[in-house]
Amino acid sequence: MKQTFALFSLFTLLACEKVLFEKDLATTDPLVNFEYLWTEVDKKYSYFQLKNIDWKTVYDTLKPKLSSQSTEFELFDVLSQMLNTLRDDHTNLIAPFNVSRYNVALRHPENFNRRTVLEHYIPNAWSTGPFLHDFLADGAVGYIRYSSFLNDFTNAQWDFVLQRYRDTKGLIIDLRANGGGNIFNVTKLLSRFTEEKTLAGYTITRNGPAHDQFGPKENFFLTPSGKVQYLKPVMILIDRGSYSATTFCAVLTLALPNVTLVGDTTGGGGGLPNGGQLPNGWRYRFSISQLLDLKGNNYAEDGVPPQIQVAFDWSDLTTDEIIQRALQELL
Repeated sequence: MKQTFALFSLFTLLACEKVLFEKDLATTDPLVNFEYLWTEVDKKYSYFQLKNIDWKTVYDTLKPKLSSQSTEFELFDVLSQMLNTLRDDHTNLIAPFNVSRYNVALRHPENFNRRTVLEHYIPNAWSTGPFLHDFLADGAVGYIRYSSFLNDFTNAQWDFVLQRYRDTKGLIIDLRANGGGNIFNVTKLLSRFTEEKTLAGYTITRNGPAHDQFGPKENFFLTPSGKVQYLKPVMILIDRGSYSATTFCAVLTLALPNVTLVGDTTGGGGGLPNGGQLPNGWRYRFSISQLLDLKGNNYAEDGVPPQIQVAFDWSDLTTDEIIQRALQELL
């Protein structure tokens, strides 16, 4: 299952980093680099308590595996093990020869088959910007596939798609295997499903040395935009491959009464990633914030559960059970 780095792309993040080291700090010594990364994560990572991670035990377990004579490949392996204990796909180590990943989606069953959708549901789909879309159920329902929040779209494109389905009973928006991308595309997408400015969630950011020390809540609003609003029922399809910005999207939909999540729990990734550079020049990133729903629930890293749980049946690739259940709700 495709898993992209996001709320912002990995390479965009890295390109924006301007971390400079004085000559006396720059070193390839494995022990110095281990200490530096462990300390940075200890000071800034946002999900230690939620995930019940004993960071000191990680230190005690992994540091003895290194010495000043360890090779760069041995160092990369140990630092990757360290970061993967966080179980977070917004956490990566980037060396010239490799990038570490946790791969959340690979630890759960896949719930989306692109061929099934294209062949048996939208074989003559229209393509408007990043959206593949067509009518289902003899024109009663509109189906819209959006594969990645990395793919930008204009208000005019979104206006056109929604205008095409203005007379339907409801919409299905398929965000399965959408690994995330640009958070501003989330708000652009959801802004059409409300007619008033709506408080939809909060973010909090780690701001102190204690693992439970965060700044105040910051409000996150959805504001109507564009020429076309769609206020009929909307079924949004999600699964474990729905990560990062897609998890963010799923949390925000909980504030919209006309939107229902269908499928499987999202993959998580609700924390905004940030990072820097090790003394040896390698780069890293990890989550520094948390995303909360209006009730204060913080399940972004464990995934947002659907209101309607449905699994894909891989024994019959002519039917998509998740789409069928969404149709059942709308017809």
